[in-house]
Amino acid sequence: MATIDILYFAWLRERIDEPRERILTSAVSVADLVAELRLRSERHAAAFRDPASVRVALDQRLADFSASLCEVREVAFFPPMTGG
Repeated sequence: MATIDILYFAWLRERIDEPRERILTSAVSVADLVAELRLRSERHAAAFRDPASVRVALDQRLADFSASLCEVREVAFFPPMTGG
């Protein structure tokens, strides 16, 4: 088990109704963590209903959902970014 700080940005923050939370998790990968988060509440389930519409950063480095959470202290979830 590990304690991880989770940050939510943009519409994820609005759906979950929190900018951040600290959780104790047994998740090994980002995908495992998302599965755990979806079970926390209906708001979490709604936010992560379509994982393809969510991006993730581990300790401020972009990652994908198969990435390991080993020694990760912070996970940030945000929508895809576009440029112009």
